[in-house]
Amino acid sequence: MSHKAGFVSIIGKPNVGKSTLMNQLVGEKLSIITSKAQTTRHRIMGIINGDEFQVVYSDTPGILNPQYELHKSMMRFVNSSLEDADVILFVTDLYEKYENDELIDRLKSAEVPIIMVMNKIDLAKGSQALDKLTYWQEILTPFKTIMVSALTGEGVQDLFPMILELLPEHPAYFPKDEITDKPERFFVSEILREKIFLNYSKEVPYSCEVVTTDFVEDEKIIRIRVTINVERKSQRAILLGHKGERIKKTGTEARLDMEQFFGKKVFLEQFINVEPDWRKKALKLKGFGY
Repeated sequence: MSHKAGFVSIIGKPNVGKSTLMNQLVGEKLSIITSKAQTTRHRIMGIINGDEFQVVYSDTPGILNPQYELHKSMMRFVNSSLEDADVILFVTDLYEKYENDELIDRLKSAEVPIIMVMNKIDLAKGSQALDKLTYWQEILTPFKTIMVSALTGEGVQDLFPMILELLPEHPAYFPKDEITDKPERFFVSEILREKIFLNYSKEVPYSCEVVTTDFVEDEKIIRIRVTINVERKSQRAILLGHKGERIKKTGTEARLDMEQFFGKKVFLEQFINVEPDWRKKALKLKGFGY
């Protein structure tokens, strides 16, 4: 009996719902989700296994014009995902418009099939969704198209058979019991980073990089220590809040999510470090895993 396996790259602009779609497809919350753009900074793989298939999804940062070293690193994750892909999911929504940019040119010349995913149809009025689908079909001429709501799950179940049909015959790339390529420490950092995005505004979340420095697990509890790196002392003060109340609240929310994710009690310690201009320093970014 033949076995199918391949890489599926999830590509799109910020805020089109790529991470929500990925989590729906994998059935696990692997990518952080907030209403703010540019929350995904890494390439995160989510792996679905069956007796006769393995689908490796890649959620990537939203496409943007790099302004400093961090953005350049983020776009390298996008490029590597496109290079590996056996199938590309181009995610757009009711509000996205065509811009004559490098991504669309690359997609037009792609040598692998593209499925265009029109997201957020739960918000559509009248013929809006169908009109936008036609609009994008004329620009991109994808292999297949589908309309979904990643938020409600509508239509997502019809996407998987489309993907499976297009995957090549190949042995599994990862052990069959794995659901992601990332280590546990990565998800600790991402969970806390999501809470920072949800609890703070303006520039502060974008200036934070969370590093898990200790992850010690025994039968009953996981003891975790994290360092939150910020660029300025003023951002450290904002993170802390009055008498440390804001960071305590953020840490409590993150700890509860970690306990749900790992299925075990978590003891979380947080430290804040001022690392000036870390987003612009290639060596520092490399140390942070970019």
